[in-house]
Amino acid sequence: MFSALSSRNYRVFLMGQLVSLIGTWMQTVAQSWLVYRLTGSAVLLGTVAFASQIPIFLLSPLGGVVADRWERRRVLLITQSCMMVLALALALLTLTDRIEVWHVLAIAALLGIANGFDIPTRQSFVVQLVERRDLLNAIALNSSMFNGARVVGPAVAGIIVAAVGEGWCFFANSVSYVAVLASLLALRLPRTSREGPHASPLADIAEGWRFVAGTAPIRALLVLLGVVSLTGMPYAVLMPVMAEDVLHAGARGLGILMGAAGTGALIGALVLARRNSLRGLGRIVALGALSFGVFLILFSLSRQFWLSVALLLPMGLSLLFQMASSNTLVQSMVPDRLRGRVMSVYSMTFMGMAPIGALLAGTAAESLGAPATIAAGGAVSIVAALLFWRRLPELTPEARRLVREQAESQEVAVPRPALPVILKERSDLAVIPKERSD
Repeated sequence: MFSALSSRNYRVFLMGQLVSLIGTWMQTVAQSWLVYRLTGSAVLLGTVAFASQIPIFLLSPLGGVVADRWERRRVLLITQSCMMVLALALALLTLTDRIEVWHVLAIAALLGIANGFDIPTRQSFVVQLVERRDLLNAIALNSSMFNGARVVGPAVAGIIVAAVGEGWCFFANSVSYVAVLASLLALRLPRTSREGPHASPLADIAEGWRFVAGTAPIRALLVLLGVVSLTGMPYAVLMPVMAEDVLHAGARGLGILMGAAGTGALIGALVLARRNSLRGLGRIVALGALSFGVFLILFSLSRQFWLSVALLLPMGLSLLFQMASSNTLVQSMVPDRLRGRVMSVYSMTFMGMAPIGALLAGTAAESLGAPATIAAGGAVSIVAALLFWRRLPELTPEARRLVREQAESQEVAVPRPALPVILKERSDLAVIPKERSD
């Protein structure tokens, strides 16, 4: 379950990220509650989420080029420092009682710009920290870390917001970035540079997009991811409305609800961490999206607080299964020279479609109500999952070829057959040695 932790660099990186992500989740919950407290508007909740995530959609392609051209640790040091300053600014405005909604919108947009470069770089950086045979485990542990923070952060934020207000959550987040900056500086990496002669950024972006568009398994995974992000994931934006107006649970209830989804996702990540092959991950992607939609509809129908909490556990687990498995499969099929650019497309579909969905969900909730809007998102997720399931058999041959090609490029443990995403038969692991010119 913890084989990736044998790498010192990965251990150091993981610990710094864990501390920082707890702070990030505290800020996310406190910011949503602050906007709803100031305005009482579901539309503005969606607007703030849109402002924070639309830059990711627009800038991720450029962020992918930066990740492929320049030293990734340096890029992360810059982006994480910018996020620390922005969190501190939000804290000072809130603690001095000068905060207005336009301040939140502006800071959210600036954070989104930083994330447009940070996310594709961080996604592609993990490969530098572990052996390829530990990549699946590292991605699962990353998901465990993310969702462990998602359990702790909202719960702590709910208590702090109820006790002393949102500003101290923002301040705690700004301090948490010290941990991630220290961990990045402590990494022992070989001195490398990606700087040098390149094609134009537009040509580089186009090359990454052509690879995704021409690779059916990756394209199918990202389309499903984009649909779920657009229609299903905006439930989180409407969570303050559900907590306050539907379930009557207040700020502490919001923290518990967000933490419940994170707990389910954490369980799912630990289950995935026990896997040592890619066998069956395609079916897990389809089943994860399908069950996520089902539990999302059931959550929208619940009017009992603790029943809603119970439904969020399997919903979070299902969403994690889809997201982490998709990440693993894409990373296993992409060549290193395109990794940053392909992961930028992943970031656009995972994070970039969410703001559009958040804006649509916030607008729809004003007229249809939050429960009906959430249920509609669950229904679309179910339809998309069934269409993906239907296509699985025809994706197998190309997926197998792509993973085998990446395995042959260097020594890496790969399942045999190479990508049994859809295959039912039992497979063994094979180690394919890298051929060396010397």
